[in-house]
Amino acid sequence: MPLLRFIKRIFNALALPVLFLAVSGYFVWHAMHGERGLIAREHRVADIAAARAELARAEADRDAIERRVTGLRGDRLDRDQLDERARALLNMAGRDEIVVPYPQDRRLY
Repeated sequence: MPLLRFIKRIFNALALPVLFLAVSGYFVWHAMHGERGLIAREHRVADIAAARAELARAEADRDAIERRVTGLRGDRLDRDQLDERARALLNMAGRDEIVVPYPQDRRLY
């Protein structure tokens, strides 16, 4: 009988700490690996950095296009740019000009 009482006393003494450690382990695991954990946060930060880089590239492209369009507006017409666009659209060149063909994947602009 004393052995059974000793085992019961040890079980009662260890039950609460073991339960606490199990619950704490559960929360620590999900704090690291969960949907909103630290590892997922690093992935989100990397995704945000990639999206910001893509946004910067898109804004640079937009600014370049806006500069080209500004040169073609009626109130401030850039004759060189107008001539360039007309030649590109009409696929024509002057008699004294030399045309140098280049592959499609090696565009100049």
